Amino acid sequence: MEPALRVLTALIWLANGLWAKVLGGVPRHLEIVGRLFGDKWAGLIMMFIGLAEVVMAAWVWSRWRVRFCTMTQIVVVMAMNVIEQALTRDLLLWGPMNIVYAALFCAIVAYHGFKLSKA
Repeated sequence: MEPALRVLTALIWLANGLWAKVLGGVPRHLEIVGRLFGDKWAGLIMMFIGLAEVVMAAWVWSRWRVRFCTMTQIVVVMAMNVIEQALTRDLLLWGPMNIVYAALFCAIVAYHGFKLSKA
């Protein structure tokens, strides 16, 4: 099961980074970033976030420093979702349920990542 979870996690980061943000496949993301940082900087900041998510996908795929990668993913996902819940809830795909799905994703990442780091 380990390879499947690793591939799925990497694909989630890649899709959200490359397709949704860098390629602009999900315009709602630009609205969220615009509300948080202002429309003037939204495109540039979204591009940076998207590229960082692509790097995260590569990091997950590489299995380099699995424990640190796992902790980084959890901190990034939860911080992003808490901020979005507080300031842009109306723009989120699942509204107030977004934080629940983020927590479930983090639980899966934690289970998978910490299990691997002990192997």
